[in-house]
Amino acid sequence: MARFRVLSLSLSLLFVVQSVVSISFYLPVRSRKCLREEIHKDVLVTGEYEIIEQPNTKTNLKITDSSGHILYVKEDATKGKFAFTTEDYDMFEVCFESKSPMAPIYLMNSEFVHLIFPDQQINLDMKHGVEAKNYEEIAKVEKLKPLEVELRRLEDLSESVVNDFAYMKKREEEMRDTNESTNTRVLYFSIFSMCCLIGLATWQVFYLRRFFKAKKLIE
Repeated sequence: MARFRVLSLSLSLLFVVQSVVSISFYLPVRSRKCLREEIHKDVLVTGEYEIIEQPNTKTNLKITDSSGHILYVKEDATKGKFAFTTEDYDMFEVCFESKSPMAPIYLMNSEFVHLIFPDQQINLDMKHGVEAKNYEEIAKVEKLKPLEVELRRLEDLSESVVNDFAYMKKREEEMRDTNESTNTRVLYFSIFSMCCLIGLATWQVFYLRRFFKAKKLIE
């Protein structure tokens, strides 16, 4: 049982770093900040956000993929949750945009002075993969015992490990094929360049020989 707990803890620590994103930052008024992350195909992504409200300021939240498809959008966001499942391996973008209707004040000395608003604090907690699953809810629905729940979690972690290694192997094969293709093209280009140089040198020799014969400098 002790070994089982050690194995469970080891696998959990291995993926907790990669599967959980917790961040807190300050967003200036009338600015936009985006967070990007690559996520595998068919992966559950969940998140919670909290935006500390400021007077005369609204913040919009939008989550999109690399093609611009909107996965989640919330105008005048303050606090909430989101969840979606990825359809393909892609780069996903979480953007917060702060807007304020207040206009700058025009003074007699021809200088613009903007009203000063405090930056908005944004807290984002994002999970994907195994960490995004609610195993307590799964246990209630399927009436699983604590040990069975832990086994289910380990099974999901193991599947994630296998999928990650399979993806890395695929990427390595693709990169190797790309390198081999590039090396082949470089070789062919080098041979072509050498042939061109040899042809040009041969043409120059014959041309100069004919020129010198025409000038009767050589026989």
